[in-house]
Amino acid sequence: MHLKLLSLFPEYFTSGLETSLFKRAIAAKKILVTNTNIREYTTDKHRVTDDRPYGGGAGMVLKVEPIARALQALGAKPGQKGSKIVLLSAQGSAYTQSDALRYAELDELILICGHYEGVDERVVEHYIDEEKRIGNYVLMGGEVAAMVVAESVVRLLPGVLGNPESNQGESHSEPGVLGYPQYTRPEEFEGHCVPEVLLSGDHQAILEWREQQRKT
Repeated sequence: MHLKLLSLFPEYFTSGLETSLFKRAIAAKKILVTNTNIREYTTDKHRVTDDRPYGGGAGMVLKVEPIARALQALGAKPGQKGSKIVLLSAQGSAYTQSDALRYAELDELILICGHYEGVDERVVEHYIDEEKRIGNYVLMGGEVAAMVVAESVVRLLPGVLGNPESNQGESHSEPGVLGYPQYTRPEEFEGHCVPEVLLSGDHQAILEWREQQRKT
């Protein structure tokens, strides 16, 4: 997969992309990452990417032109097979594990980080495929949301997780269903013990216990 990040602050992603599974996925060429600064596609000497909203109101709005030019430079158009252009904003529909599974099947995922008071609606209407939010709250920018989406997708790519069964039976692997409790060594700590069924060696009993414990 080719992950393309469009942001006013591309340096935000530096640490995340060089850490843990993400770093290994890049090194193993499971994913290619392009980190684009939207400011590079402005045309004025001050590299202005925002302006006051028509009709008045507080805050500034991210302009359509630099986003459109950045997408054009990347050869990205909405509706292309094997590709999705996603805007991260507080106005989008809720991002779910089902979306992560869909995106993991793509050849290309383009994430645009919203900022300021919002993004010119013409971006939504003409230059993207989907608009997503990661929760019912407002962030300072879409960079955090883009990293959340990227991590949730990359971990689903073949060969990224050490154990291919790691993403089976976990929270949200089925819509609306959470995972079961997990325990590891030691068997007892400060009087708190691991459930006996998990120590029994009875695989059928363990499966039944885990199914009973899963939260919905």
